[in-house]
Amino acid sequence: MIIIDGDEEDTTVDDVVSRVETWIQEEQGQFIKTDKWGKRRFAYEINHKAEGHYVVLEMTTGQVDMEPLERMLRLSDEIVRHKLIRLPDHEAQKRGLI
Repeated sequence: MIIIDGDEEDTTVDDVVSRVETWIQEEQGQFIKTDKWGKRRFAYEINHKAEGHYVVLEMTTGQVDMEPLERMLRLSDEIVRHKLIRLPDHEAQKRGLI
């Protein structure tokens, strides 16, 4: 999941998602689903902002080390917060991802 600054335009949100998709494809991964939740209010202010664009990305990657993606998300000015979660193997098998 990534949360993009609420002041950014929809085109910027699409650009950020596109950058992540490109990185995953370069690492021999693939996107399963991109779910854009739209602009939502935060429970509390983050960096003096009250809302952000929420995007949930479901993907597989051949790379075990996700640190380069983590670093890209952390250094991006448009991204307010992000969270990478690895599914347990049994859940990934149930969904047909591995």
